[in-house]
Amino acid sequence: MSYASDMKKELTLIEITKDREFLSELSALIKMNGILTIANGRLSLSFQTENASIARRMYSLIKYFYKVHINISVRKKLKLKKNNVYICRLDQDVKAILTDLYILNDDYTMRLDIAEELIDTEEKKKAYLRGAFLAGGSINNPRTSSYHMEIFSYYEEHNKELMELLNSFNLNARSLERKKGFIVYIKESEKIAEFINLVGAYQALFQFEDERIVRDINNSVNRMQNCDMANMNKTVNASAKQVEDINIIEERLGLDNLDDKLRVVAEARLKYPEYPLKEIAEMIEDGKLSKSGLNHRFRKIAKIAKELKEGTYQPK
Repeated sequence: MSYASDMKKELTLIEITKDREFLSELSALIKMNGILTIANGRLSLSFQTENASIARRMYSLIKYFYKVHINISVRKKLKLKKNNVYICRLDQDVKAILTDLYILNDDYTMRLDIAEELIDTEEKKKAYLRGAFLAGGSINNPRTSSYHMEIFSYYEEHNKELMELLNSFNLNARSLERKKGFIVYIKESEKIAEFINLVGAYQALFQFEDERIVRDINNSVNRMQNCDMANMNKTVNASAKQVEDINIIEERLGLDNLDDKLRVVAEARLKYPEYPLKEIAEMIEDGKLSKSGLNHRFRKIAKIAKELKEGTYQPK
């Protein structure tokens, strides 16, 4: 199973109580995945999903609060015929239930906003977001290269209110139009972790945080290795240039014609071309020479080599 499927399964196992917050979860589930039909003057409500846990959750919530009969059927997906599609169908007291859940208006049109009665407490807000994620949410596995959580909605107004609901918890959610609807999404790993905690998927949160810590550590190690490699390349390039300058002086002038301070560092560099400046400095003058002092001497050597190549060198 995917990380998102595991998270959704965990959410469906949250114990249902008589608290009104669970009606908020049910309202989001039906509004985002329910299909309303009218035949022979009677309303029917159906809900279909490929996730058996979500189908059971839908069934359990309706049975718990409304004590009505629900038909459940299973069929194979038409195209690939690999996955099962679970269908919950309700033919009894549909209008009363949808009105109670603030989904249906008196004129049989669907409400696109989120009724205040469904989100007037913090717990109801969390429950509504839980239902919305179960119905239309997805989340990247934290092992992947990018963090991303989104909830899909067919209706722009509902999508906007979902974003406002998420941002009431300071989750920095944004919205985007897609080909068949709209999404509200979160990209920041810390905010995604906060969302997972809000909706109550604590095992998924532990896994997310574990993976995030490992990933952050690996990224830090890679940055350090890249930094070390860059420093090593810098040292090698600087050393190669210094050796080149020293060889020019040795060929055209002779190292013995340098003053003692420059000759000592030139001979040390030729002997230890792979050493960084700090180690060269420590072996000269009993370690009294600083790295900046050594750099100053190499700049003098570079200047002499340049003048020798240009034919402008004047012995002092």
